[in-house]
Amino acid sequence: MLIKIPQLLSKEQVAQCRQIMAEAPWVDGKVTAGYQSARNKNNIQIAENSDAAKQLGDIILATLAKNNLFMSAALPLKIFPPLFNCYQGGHAFGVHVDNAIRQVPGTPVKVRTDLSMTLFFSEPEEYQGGELIIEDTYGAHSIKLPAGDMVLYPSTSLHRVTPVTEGQRLASFFWLQSMVASDEKRSLLFDMDMSIQNLSQGKEDDPAIIQLTGVYHNLLRQWAQT
Repeated sequence: MLIKIPQLLSKEQVAQCRQIMAEAPWVDGKVTAGYQSARNKNNIQIAENSDAAKQLGDIILATLAKNNLFMSAALPLKIFPPLFNCYQGGHAFGVHVDNAIRQVPGTPVKVRTDLSMTLFFSEPEEYQGGELIIEDTYGAHSIKLPAGDMVLYPSTSLHRVTPVTEGQRLASFFWLQSMVASDEKRSLLFDMDMSIQNLSQGKEDDPAIIQLTGVYHNLLRQWAQT
């Protein structure tokens, strides 16, 4: 399931974040890559233990917590603190699959990476190349979204970032562990939730909608791990 979340951050929030990024400490992006990924990864990123990374991450996580589309699609249990990267001057990231388990630095907390997220901070016209290519059973999807938009996709997917030949591509990337590990089951719950919300407009007391809502929660009760 690939979900685009439009305008997660407002234009004002994007501008605020980009100002923080401009003053942040940047390091080689390989520091957070696994053995295999590091061989294909060529970019820079904000030092993950820096004040800038924490400040930016707090903005994103606070906004995500209030986004109904994200909550419905992801059913988040644990979220790895957001990381931030920059592609420029030919930087690219070859085909890879994200590590299955991520340990939050400085803590014993481990996060199973069920879903990956990329939040864009550069407008598409600001750079050439830099498409996020995600492969699934329906083929390859090319993602290049407006600043403030985010894409959510299964961490099991093969994906890559094409070379940035002009300009600068700024983004946040991070992962989450869902209460429902199965992408198939999450997709069914998401489709049902969206249908309930559409049907419920002005008909919240309809017995059929109440019954369908009960089915949703009973399925979630069976499938959720907390």
